[in-house]
Amino acid sequence: MDFELIAESLPRLAEGIDETLLLAGSSLVIGFVLAVPIALLNLSNNGTVRTLSSGYVYIFRSTPLLVQIFLIYYGSGQFRAELQAVGLWFLFRESWFCAILALTLNTAAYTSQIIRGGLQSVPWGQIEAARSIGMPGFMAFRRLIFPIAIRQALPAYGNEIILMVKSTSLASTITILEITAIAKKIISATYQPVEVFLIAGAIYLSLNFIVTRAIMLVEFWLTPHLRVDRRIPPVVRRTPAPVPAP
Repeated sequence: MDFELIAESLPRLAEGIDETLLLAGSSLVIGFVLAVPIALLNLSNNGTVRTLSSGYVYIFRSTPLLVQIFLIYYGSGQFRAELQAVGLWFLFRESWFCAILALTLNTAAYTSQIIRGGLQSVPWGQIEAARSIGMPGFMAFRRLIFPIAIRQALPAYGNEIILMVKSTSLASTITILEITAIAKKIISATYQPVEVFLIAGAIYLSLNFIVTRAIMLVEFWLTPHLRVDRRIPPVVRRTPAPVPAP
């Protein structure tokens, strides 16, 4: 084990953390904004709308993310004339835009199913209670249904955040210098992959450790009714003394 190489590689690999976090953060934010309407369309009574949204989700969940990145980055070149005609080629020629687009579309498909499950888990009695007091549909969704659904979906969405942080490593295949791409450059110069990839893996592990702690804090904040006040001593049940026979 070359500890000198590890010490030299750590600061170089740390330079890619900003790129990794920017890729993951941008994709997650935009993907969440897209996932909410997709989840609502998936619950629509309109069969055509439901089929279209389900088809989108099925395609992006059933194909590898790497293939999606390659289709957007390399495949868009086949339609350069059409993209130039509509003024979009300046976006598709940038690897950053292609990576964020692929990651966003992928996470939107997964997140929409997580949100759909959260919406379906809202107790019907609470929705009826909101209707009984004359609460409009959008207000009930904003103040009652959606907050409950988010609390229910938070653990699963935390897993999606972790997966997206790891999935940013695939952006290295289209020349984006994030953590994995920098690791590949160091390995090509030193021919020592074990030390370099160990450090890269440790960085991803540290990032996801922070993510899991943050998700736990948010979950704790959103569920005050499930907290146990340790200042209140537990109730001790005592067996009543037997009543003497007359």
